[in-house]
Amino acid sequence: MARTTGVTEMPFLDHLEELRHRLFWIAGAILLGVIASFVVLSQKRLDLVGVLAGPIKPYLDSGSLVYTHPGTSFKIILNASLITGILLATPVIGYQLWGFLSPALHSHEKRVIVPTAFGMIALFLGGVALCFYFVLPFTLRFFHGFESASLTPMIEATQYFDFAFSMMLAFGIAFELPIAILLLSILGIVTPQALSKYRRHAIVICVIASAFITPDASPTTLFALAGPLYLLFELGLVLSYGVTRRRRKRALAEELEARLEADREAGLVTGIGREPRRLGVDL
Repeated sequence: MARTTGVTEMPFLDHLEELRHRLFWIAGAILLGVIASFVVLSQKRLDLVGVLAGPIKPYLDSGSLVYTHPGTSFKIILNASLITGILLATPVIGYQLWGFLSPALHSHEKRVIVPTAFGMIALFLGGVALCFYFVLPFTLRFFHGFESASLTPMIEATQYFDFAFSMMLAFGIAFELPIAILLLSILGIVTPQALSKYRRHAIVICVIASAFITPDASPTTLFALAGPLYLLFELGLVLSYGVTRRRRKRALAEELEARLEADREAGLVTGIGREPRRLGVDL
């Protein structure tokens, strides 16, 4: 992509051709990542399935999950390969997207995009890690506390992994809240003053959103997500204030530059040799 710079602008069809070329590389990187992950997981060189099943194992009498369909193991490994393949292809995806978008961005926009992209990845992985290492085990322990001696847990593998993947995905997406607030502030859609005014409403919204995002209706999972979600809202508020302060500084600098330029032009019109006026700074 290219921004008009007074020379030539890339035709629309050339944009489409470049986009097609970069999407081809992205699809190829994901495909290679999925294939490599599937080979490693299917040959049990890395027991990722066993690692993901770790939080539930203490509550299984047999120490392992059960499955009721012949293709369950294949489906689980395939789903894990898809997720792992996309994660492995993330550097290529970021590089290709940056190559397509960077020519159309100003220098100050480029300075925002790069840390924002890294922030999105870090927050997503942080949400997934928080869920897997703390929230998921705590939720399973909570459910296990209601089991009866008359009941024997035989948890089906697909149901557990769907539940675990849904929770981790929910936490990963929810942790993108500061980035969403940052981008909305950059676009001028929200202001820190408005966000600060509705702080109390934000608490209620975080609880309601957590109830919809989490795959189960347990209060432990709900509040385990609502608490960090509100803290992330506060982080987004801090970032929004930073955007506003930077925008004000830029606007003041542009206004001062425009007034200085107008003063110079006025000096040229009224005659050369006239002593320059003072406008807060020495010319």
